[in-house]
Amino acid sequence: MVEATTVPPSPKKAAKAATSAFEAAMPKFDIPKFDIPASMEVPAVMREMAEKSVQSAREAYEKMKTSAEETTDLLEDTYSTASKGVAEYNAVALESLRTNVNAAFDYVGALFGAKSVSEAVELSTGHMRKQFDVLSAQAKELSTLAQKVATDTAEPIKASVEKTIKKSV
Repeated sequence: MVEATTVPPSPKKAAKAATSAFEAAMPKFDIPKFDIPASMEVPAVMREMAEKSVQSAREAYEKMKTSAEETTDLLEDTYSTASKGVAEYNAVALESLRTNVNAAFDYVGALFGAKSVSEAVELSTGHMRKQFDVLSAQAKELSTLAQKVATDTAEPIKASVEKTIKKSV
C-alpha cells in the first residue's frame, strides 16, 4: 500500500496564512456610535484618548506583522544558505572518502604484488607518507569549507541584527 505524503507549505506561505487567520479573528477596534443622551455624553478628551489608543494598537500590530515577515524571510535565507553549504561540504567529504578508499585498494593490491618483505615495508612507508599528506590536505579543505559555510550562514543573521540595532538607535 502506497501512502501519499503532503508537502508542507513554505514558511512564507504559512506565515501569510497565519496572518490572514489572525486578521480575520482579530476584532476591529472601531468605536461604536451610540445615541447617547446629552447628559451622558463622553468627554471629547476621553474620546480622543480612546481613538489614540486604537491607532497606537493598530500601529503596533503593523510593526509586529512587518517584523514577523522580515524574520520569516531571514530564516528562509539562512536555511537555504545552510542547506547549500552542508550539501557542498558533504560532496567534498564523499569525494575525500572515495579518494581514500581507492588509495587503500591500490595499496593492498601493490602489497599483494610485493616480492619481498623489504619491498612490502617500502610500499607501506610510502603509502603512509602519501596518505598523511592527502589526509592533511583533505582536513584543511574541509575545515576551510566548514568555516565558509558557518560564515555564509551567519551573515544574514548578523545583517538583520545590525539593521535592528540601527532602527532602535
